[in-house]
Amino acid sequence: MTTAPMAEPAPGFTLDVSGTRPVPFSRLVNVELRKMADTRAGRWLLISIAAVTALVLVIQLSVVLSQGLFVELRDFTVAMNTPMGVLLPVLGVMSVSSEWGQRTAMVTFTLEPSRLKLVLAKFAATMLVAVAAVVVGMALSVVLNLVYGSLSGHHVIWGFGTPDVFYVLLLHIFGMASGFAFGMLFLNTAAGIVVYFVYSFVLPGLFQLGAALMGWFADLQPWIDFGAAQNPLIDGNLTGTQWAHLAVSGLIWLVLPLAVGAWRVLRAEVK
Repeated sequence: MTTAPMAEPAPGFTLDVSGTRPVPFSRLVNVELRKMADTRAGRWLLISIAAVTALVLVIQLSVVLSQGLFVELRDFTVAMNTPMGVLLPVLGVMSVSSEWGQRTAMVTFTLEPSRLKLVLAKFAATMLVAVAAVVVGMALSVVLNLVYGSLSGHHVIWGFGTPDVFYVLLLHIFGMASGFAFGMLFLNTAAGIVVYFVYSFVLPGLFQLGAALMGWFADLQPWIDFGAAQNPLIDGNLTGTQWAHLAVSGLIWLVLPLAVGAWRVLRAEVK
């Protein structure tokens, strides 16, 4: 079989792309947001986050009413944090790894050759989803708190100010960013999710065991245990020392994985 020779470009012909406008960053962010909901896995994960969060809050309300307990808005927000804290990081992993697993990254990088710009757009999109999830979760908590007040006959107590909302938002931004970092590190959905769950649920227990057995490690733990450092965010009152613990452990378990993961995405061979 013979192959027809490729046509030679005309003498003096040049392809001038200097007048082509780059793709706006806002458009890239919008595309990444659509990717999270366009696939069946992403769409059902988003639905599951909202549905499971609502179900947990309804169960909490029914238990509180049946037992005659007294609660306030903070109690509902604490319950909201549990399902969202587990499921949101999974979405963060998938926002990066799904393209590499489905082999669509080549198309993405062809349409936008700047990998750094794409990484930043993906990260911005995941942060917007985290903010939207917190808004929805807070709205559900407010509604359930009002329902509790009307059904129990107790006065509705809010006791939840702007700083508390900021702490909740920061908590889920950390979770989403951690999932995003593991997604970039492994570029594989299954591996990223498994390692994230080991990091979230197994590693804290090992830290606590080490602190219980070794006195020197008990002094070191607050500086390297990012999960424990985030616990004061739930209570909504951090001291200067606790902020320092959060910054140092976050540098180890969040900033460093993000940097290494971004380096890998920028240099990885697209297949």
